[in-house]
Amino acid sequence: MFGAVAAYPLQDTVLLPERIGELTGLNGFGLGGELLATFLAAFIIGNLMLAMTGVAGPWAKRKITAAFTDRIAVNRLGPAGIFIIVADAVRLLSKELVVPENADRPAYDLAPIVVAASALLGFAVIPMGSGIHLADPEVGLAYVFAVSGIASLGLVMAGYASANKYSLIGGLRAVAQNIAYEIPLVVTGMSVVIFAGTLQMGEIVAAQHETLIEIAGISIPSWYALVNPFAFVLFLVANFAEVGRNPFDTPEAPTEIVAGYQTEYSSVYFVLIYLGEFLHIFLGGAIIATIFLGGPAGPILPGIVWFLIKIWAVFFATQWLRSAVPRVRIDQLIEIGWKGLLVLSFANLVLTAVIVGLLA
Repeated sequence: MFGAVAAYPLQDTVLLPERIGELTGLNGFGLGGELLATFLAAFIIGNLMLAMTGVAGPWAKRKITAAFTDRIAVNRLGPAGIFIIVADAVRLLSKELVVPENADRPAYDLAPIVVAASALLGFAVIPMGSGIHLADPEVGLAYVFAVSGIASLGLVMAGYASANKYSLIGGLRAVAQNIAYEIPLVVTGMSVVIFAGTLQMGEIVAAQHETLIEIAGISIPSWYALVNPFAFVLFLVANFAEVGRNPFDTPEAPTEIVAGYQTEYSSVYFVLIYLGEFLHIFLGGAIIATIFLGGPAGPILPGIVWFLIKIWAVFFATQWLRSAVPRVRIDQLIEIGWKGLLVLSFANLVLTAVIVGLLA
């Protein structure tokens, strides 16, 4: 019952550019029409993610944190303080852009763009349900890991180019952290590939629509979070480290190194870095939802609604940890990654391969 009502590939296998091309008649204009339809599809998906980030950063983050810490959050501008989003946008974008005198200007200017763009590129292969899917290449999971990893380059550029020791330390911490946790993240993701037999994101979602077990007439879908909860927990922890959320926010560590790699950024550049940070949280949530939680699958509601519920749930978890868990030291962080998650992720991969081989 559950798996049949909202399965992404069963519900709609037409990619968004194709649908736009059909609705607008652009498919009849050959390659130019296809490119324009793809651009329009990318514009829709990109703005959807940017809108969510605009809500999450200035408003939702404050509301969730206030609820956990028994404080009053923004409540003056509009209902429940929702217009703080507009106020923050005006305030930050109208500030003077201050550039350090000895900054490496090309790298300093490019770093915020690299951080934000790397996250947006990742959404290109994520099936969001209701036909909202830009592309579905055969190497989709490898692609999303590759482009999301580009963000660490942007953080290093920001730290180095700022001509600030705190920024440099933050950049070095960021690359050390990303290397330590990117490997367990990818290795754990490969255990999902062993189950699904493909790197294609749409097919990974489709593979999770079989019935795992039926209880009292209710079919429980074979989401990989239920099939392999150990891998799910490993991936969740590695993802929190990848996006730099508590207890793994050592690259910014305000109590130690001011704000790390973003110390010398202001105005629109600060907005881009902040935007990139939250885009990566949502991208991490999108990957988790796709490869472990059945993607846009769910009962009654449209697929896109279920997809957004799942990635907002991951965002909620990051803010929960931010309020409840203290930051670990940098040496502890690296030790957890190399001595803990790395070993466990390879153990999970081997165990998954053995189980799948025995069941084949």
